[in-house]
Amino acid sequence: MKNIKFLALVVLALTLAACGTAQATPEATPVPTVVADDTIIAEGKLEPVHYTELALNASGLVSEVLFVEGDKVKAGDVIARLDADQAQTLESAQAKAAQEMTTAYQEVRDAQFKLDNFEVPSDFNGMTPPEAVSAMLIALDKARTDFEPYEDLEERLSREMRNDDPSNPKVYRDTAKNYKRALDDAWADYRKAIQWMELESTLQNAKSRLILAQRDYDALQDPSFSSDTAGTRAALANAEVRAPFPGVITNLDLKVGEFAASGNPVITIADDSQWLVKTTDLTEIDVVNVKEGQAAIVTLDALPDVELKGNVFSISQNYSENQGDIVYEVTILLTDSDPVMRWGMTAEVKFK
Repeated sequence: MKNIKFLALVVLALTLAACGTAQATPEATPVPTVVADDTIIAEGKLEPVHYTELALNASGLVSEVLFVEGDKVKAGDVIARLDADQAQTLESAQAKAAQEMTTAYQEVRDAQFKLDNFEVPSDFNGMTPPEAVSAMLIALDKARTDFEPYEDLEERLSREMRNDDPSNPKVYRDTAKNYKRALDDAWADYRKAIQWMELESTLQNAKSRLILAQRDYDALQDPSFSSDTAGTRAALANAEVRAPFPGVITNLDLKVGEFAASGNPVITIADDSQWLVKTTDLTEIDVVNVKEGQAAIVTLDALPDVELKGNVFSISQNYSENQGDIVYEVTILLTDSDPVMRWGMTAEVKFK
């Protein structure tokens, strides 16, 4: 009996304990905030900053090709030579330019001598030759108008005398002589002004010819073979194709013995010291969030583990269509490079 009572008390105690210690509600675990990634990503193509396509300035047979695609060239290196009757080597072009400059100098001296010895009328004081021509033409037109009524003087006098007109013929003749003299003087001044302007024009033309001759001569003598003088050299020394700046030959479409026509690009040279990327799929929605100077990270498909830094250089004002989207070309100038980079590689651009 005591055992039964004891068990009953134990059960009651456990029941009361369970009722008195209700389980606490667990605290809610905070959900982390998801921040949207606002990085703009676009695809692009790798290009050298500086490249050029060279065309021949004369037609003829290719006599020499001194490099192959992939070769590095220095400014002024002869890449190929032509065999053409009318074409000039650099040396022959230099000699011809020197002769042209000598002739141009002589023309300037002769023209200056004639102008210096021209007696400028006092009526032209304070005027330039064109101003003198304009002023003398006005004076000539006035003198012509004044004299016009007296051109048929003798016929008029005869008619008036037949009609018993009391007019004095001597007065008419004296007035006509004065107007005729004024007209002759006006013609003389006008011719003098024209002559003065022609002498001035001849001198200016001679100076212009000398400037061009000096430019051609300097370009052909340029020891650095700078890009500023490359066009002149190419036009004058047209029996040779020379590299206008240091770089790599990326295309060479010339073969010895083949006929090459002028005007068609046959050689491409790229300066591989600095690169840029031009985007191909940046949409109108994203381009408004890109600014010039903005930082960018470029990854080439060929170098997935290499990140190249750069900045937005320019944003095109024109658009194109890509698979139904309006896209804008953005140019990123790279500040990093890698020796294995090649023209045309596909790039991923992340705008910061």
